[in-house]
Amino acid sequence: MRKKNTYAVFGLGRYGVAVARELVENGMEVIAVDSDQDIVNDAAAFLPICKCADVTDIEVIRRLGIADIDTVIVCMASNLEAGVMTVTLCKEVGVKTVIAKCANEMHQKILLRVGADKVVFPENESGIRLARNMLSSGFMDMLSLSKNVSIVEIEIREEWIGKSIIDLNFRKKYGFNIVAIKVGESVNVVVDPSTVLTADMSLIVIADTAKLSKMN
Repeated sequence: MRKKNTYAVFGLGRYGVAVARELVENGMEVIAVDSDQDIVNDAAAFLPICKCADVTDIEVIRRLGIADIDTVIVCMASNLEAGVMTVTLCKEVGVKTVIAKCANEMHQKILLRVGADKVVFPENESGIRLARNMLSSGFMDMLSLSKNVSIVEIEIREEWIGKSIIDLNFRKKYGFNIVAIKVGESVNVVVDPSTVLTADMSLIVIADTAKLSKMN
């Protein structure tokens, strides 16, 4: 069985709480951190591991064991300096993936420059959507149409390369309906079952949300 990913969420405003709570409710191990004790006390009611700490301090980062965390989500858009310092320290201790929330395009450029692997705009991507994308291994993006149905963009796995859609039989194996094939910025909505998949493609599918775990 594949080891569960571990997460840390720094900054427990509305966005950070939404991310952390969605991850926890899906059985993930999450360390939630904020510098405000009152905020931490409130969040502790539904986040099992919730700590008050200053994550702009390298010693705090080490003491929390952040070097062993797979993904850190930095939700400090209102304080660019703190966000930059936190992203930098996380990468310094070896965190594989650091995602940062930003306030504008200039902040996005700065956060990417100091090492963030992905930067999100809260008006474009909700905390719940970000969490669901992280939970869905191999999914490049996911948008819920309803409680039970999602549109998902899936990267091409190595074992699919060189095989046709009809041979892979996605509908039977995963319950997916392929609605388009994407190559770069080009999207082709006329899907030929004989199409042979290549590494530069991605599939856009409609899926039963409950069956997404079959991709893991």
